[in-house]
Amino acid sequence: MTPSPERDDLAAIRAGVRAVVTRFDDAYWLARDADGAFPTEFHRAMAEGGWLGITMPVAQGGAGLGVTEAAVMMHEVASHGGGMTAASSVHINLFGPHPIVVAGTAVQQARWIPRLVAGADQVAFGFTEPDAGLDTTRITTFAEKVDGGYLVSGQKVWTSTAQVAGKIMLLTRTTRRAACARPTDGITLFYTDLDRARIEVRRIGKMGRAAVDSNALFIDRLFVPEADRIGAEGAGFETILHSLNPERILIAAEAIGIGQDALRRATDYARDRTVFDRPIGQNQGVQHPLAERWMYLEAAWLMVLHAAALYDAGAPCGAEANSAKFLGARAGHEACWQAIATLGGYGYAREYHVERLYREVAITRLAPITEQLILCFVAEKVLGLPRSY
Repeated sequence: MTPSPERDDLAAIRAGVRAVVTRFDDAYWLARDADGAFPTEFHRAMAEGGWLGITMPVAQGGAGLGVTEAAVMMHEVASHGGGMTAASSVHINLFGPHPIVVAGTAVQQARWIPRLVAGADQVAFGFTEPDAGLDTTRITTFAEKVDGGYLVSGQKVWTSTAQVAGKIMLLTRTTRRAACARPTDGITLFYTDLDRARIEVRRIGKMGRAAVDSNALFIDRLFVPEADRIGAEGAGFETILHSLNPERILIAAEAIGIGQDALRRATDYARDRTVFDRPIGQNQGVQHPLAERWMYLEAAWLMVLHAAALYDAGAPCGAEANSAKFLGARAGHEACWQAIATLGGYGYAREYHVERLYREVAITRLAPITEQLILCFVAEKVLGLPRSY
């Protein structure tokens, strides 16, 4: 199900992405769900199609396009059975490395970005820590200054793709929090080799997105050259803020795509399944919930486009980006559940795929920010209510 109408350029992006994505059918994604192997063939096909560089600078081999175009791309990626496995295998390239574009030197951009665009490098993101969670200022992974660079030690958790990545975007402290004037000071960002002699990677088993691994990292005196520091020492917190709103918008687009995929499967089933001599989709008890799910998905997509347009125009979009993430994840999750309910017992069977889509979409309600913190943000920043935490 494609939201419509769309500008001609966006429709062309959607058609180009669809031509790649539809080469990988339900059987491919069901197999990746079962074996947990990274979808290397899919990732390679997206790189060969030029899609990994859609938001990267033209000078470094990218297309130089905005969040709107990226949202359309990721909506299409998520809409054809791959769910968050397909989406996560490529969206990490879009705005995860954005700090390199914002704060990297020309030399760093030339070193790193073309390899990301070509799919030659895959990057893991070491931001979250076991005892910090969403309070990034509480991270304790520490980078000690030494000759020629830093020695980094600490722990990270929920680090995606560390099983296959050769690079890591690593957020550290270079000044202890207690010694900083502000909690956000003293945080430094690096992009460096994922040296497995110094980083132990432990895979985390989880309910969905099995083929895009999540991991706990244990870092022991990892040497990071000074040339691998992004931006000024101590300015890492401000640097990563540039990728937060785009990430929320893309997650929303993906959740909506998964929900629309599930809704299509449910309506096809309701149209064809006959019980008591009539298709079950003729019954209002079946058709009304599906119609309602369509409305919520369409409304959430409009918020995605609104937030993306604001970001691309350089306008403030925190409330809109967070709202898009909240609404998109909710709409996608509810559509996937309704698909299971529509198929009944078959909805619980793997061969019909909707149970897998339900497991895939669940993460969008939890990450990268919880629904509760989004509600707190809107209450405080939009409605002017007192801060609650």
